Amino acid sequence: MSQENGNLKNEDPAHAMDGPAQDTGEISLPDISRIMQYLPHRYPFLLVDRVLEIVPGERIKVLKNVTINEPFFQGHFPGLPIMPGVLIVEAMGQAGGILVIDSQPPERYGQPLYFMGLDKVRFRKPVVPGDRLILELHITKARAKAVKLSGVASVDGQRAAEAELMAAFGERPT
Repeated sequence: MSQENGNLKNEDPAHAMDGPAQDTGEISLPDISRIMQYLPHRYPFLLVDRVLEIVPGERIKVLKNVTINEPFFQGHFPGLPIMPGVLIVEAMGQAGGILVIDSQPPERYGQPLYFMGLDKVRFRKPVVPGDRLILELHITKARAKAVKLSGVASVDGQRAAEAELMAAFGERPT
């Protein structure tokens, strides 16, 4: 992953997790500090740990490491920790937000992107502590101020959840 004109770009997917690029004038981007430049979310609500692959304007693949230290496991459910489905969908929304923002020209950076709707949400498999949740989203329709994405969350290659997400740009804060 590297930065070009402010955007994330996919270098070689086979090496997406290899860490910082050598000094080639490009900046490695899969790390959490770069993700935090794209998303306003912070702990405990930042649900994306690493960008594995991205093709601006098309698709993204991200990682969420699910640990027993997540605050929601205290109450969901004691003795049987399961990641809440709404948080899996939120993680999809955050991954989609990175993709959509990265796909915009630099003058659009800083403009808020809001969740507007969900369709065809299905939960297929529980997500538990120790899982590596892989979120894959692709843009299915894009307009000037709105976008529709299709997403799948999986663990060990098995589908855990799926959804269609809609988002729209709001006015830049003054």
